[in-house]
Amino acid sequence: MSEIGGQSPSRHRVGFALEPKKVQSFLQNSLIDHAKNHAIELIPIDLTTAIHQQLPFHSIIHKLHSPQWTQQLRHFSLHNPSIPIIDPPDAVDRLHDRVTMLDSVPKLSLQNDVVSVSVPKQAVANDERTAIEGLDSVNLRFPVIAKPLAADGSASSHNLCLVFDREGLKSLNYPVVVQEFVNHGGAVFKIYVAGRHVTCVRRKSLADITEEEIKNLKGAVPFSQVSNVKGSREQEEEGDGVEMPPEGLVSELGRGLREALGLNLFNVDVIRDANDEKRYLVIDINYFPGYAKLPCYETFFTNFLLDVVHGKNTV
Repeated sequence: MSEIGGQSPSRHRVGFALEPKKVQSFLQNSLIDHAKNHAIELIPIDLTTAIHQQLPFHSIIHKLHSPQWTQQLRHFSLHNPSIPIIDPPDAVDRLHDRVTMLDSVPKLSLQNDVVSVSVPKQAVANDERTAIEGLDSVNLRFPVIAKPLAADGSASSHNLCLVFDREGLKSLNYPVVVQEFVNHGGAVFKIYVAGRHVTCVRRKSLADITEEEIKNLKGAVPFSQVSNVKGSREQEEEGDGVEMPPEGLVSELGRGLREALGLNLFNVDVIRDANDEKRYLVIDINYFPGYAKLPCYETFFTNFLLDVVHGKNTV
């Protein structure tokens, strides 16, 4: 069977396999039209029909996690090796675990002597006892952030808490990763990567916590309620005036992680230590994030698609 069949070489078909919610948020008409203006057709893949029966595709882009889909994708790739799969399921799986997702960061060789990039101290906990042991083993002090171990995009994977004392550890839904909390000026830098294309935006994050608040706040507070205990005005005011990271750092971090992870589509959440402006920390990496939240995302993503269909610089 011909992989491209009788498709005109002037048009490129890119198949997308996404959950319905992702289709609605990502495959907007503005992106479809912009891609079409550059000779790229974005084709939703019918999950009830074998992929090979829907050819021709010049590439397949997906964000599905079921074992059935993964098996189908691997079988298709085995028989159609020249059609790029973005991204390989095995590489994507590493980002579904909040421990392995950050493994690549300390191994990066960033050519930057001005700033440092690292990850927060963290430990895995299966219950309250191992949480306490984990805190002691990496010398973590309260407050800490508690994150579900699984980062699979489910609703429960987004249930993050700020834990202020040992009593707060009792209310967590284990297993979790307990992670160092670092004051960071109420801003998080989201570095979006699509192949060789990298951009960064600033978003509001948790407000800084004072020593006085550390003494007075108790238990565990979900992220969604932190503004209630700190005061909504204070939360709103932080983050706006925080300086963006150097462009060279953004591009180098995006390129380095792309190569280390073997992925084309992801974003990196980075914060800057409020007490050390030269210290940056990678706190999260997400596969196939919400590109539609970017300004002019249609151009950003179409440029990546053009690279894909022309075989340029994809991992």
